[in-house]
Amino acid sequence: MSPRRRRTASPSLRSACSGGAFISFGAVFATVALTGAEAAVPFGLARVVAGLVFGVGLSLVLLGGAQIFTGDVLMVMAWASGRLAARRVLRAWAVVWVGNFAGALGTAALMFLAGHHLFGAGQVGVTALRTAEAKAALPFGTAVALGVLCNTLVCMAIWLSLSSRLPAHRMLVTVLPIAAFVAAGFEHAVANMYFLGFGVLVKAAASDAFWSMVQLGPERFPAVGLAGLAHNLAAVTLGNVAGGAVLVAGAYWVLYRRPRRGAAARGG
Repeated sequence: MSPRRRRTASPSLRSACSGGAFISFGAVFATVALTGAEAAVPFGLARVVAGLVFGVGLSLVLLGGAQIFTGDVLMVMAWASGRLAARRVLRAWAVVWVGNFAGALGTAALMFLAGHHLFGAGQVGVTALRTAEAKAALPFGTAVALGVLCNTLVCMAIWLSLSSRLPAHRMLVTVLPIAAFVAAGFEHAVANMYFLGFGVLVKAAASDAFWSMVQLGPERFPAVGLAGLAHNLAAVTLGNVAGGAVLVAGAYWVLYRRPRRGAAARGG
């Protein structure tokens, strides 16, 4: 009798889990950078700093060989060129989205178990809750529009990174587009998987000692919950697809598409 084959996750799912975790590290860095900064420096400067440090997430994805849903939206170019069937594109998006979600939630759980929300006398946790509340409370249409704007910049950053094979160059060209979307308050589905997931964990499971330390209560964050998480991710995912697929992938496909051989032979 032949030994049973072990079932393992597909390479795409494994790399997508890594991608969700890598983007989460950027979100963790940004959360720490924002903690206390908005009280000490102007709002805009604090957001720029958060954006600059958040870029570590995409650098890890690009150089570490991981996948993120927002970048895989660029597969539309291969579909438009007839190189990928629509079914394969949609399947890849679904697998990577789920993998990113698992990686981000896993990272959020580890950060909570590590007591990260208690850092800075609980102020890191407060920053995380305020971030999650602001995202979960966004109207659906607003979240979609912010998602469109965000993934336009993210996909441009990935497009620019293809201009070089040198790791340092690939990192440098992504810094400003990523910093711009964070500073401007645009919405990124994979980052929000962590921001909202961590916020939900803190609100639901933080100890009474935490709430006493920060002199706040869970009722101060009414939108933070599973419903708010689902509402935001649905809207932002739609916006990210539209921004990356239409404004970047679609635009570049129109600009650089090659004529069909038959049409070229006929002089068309």
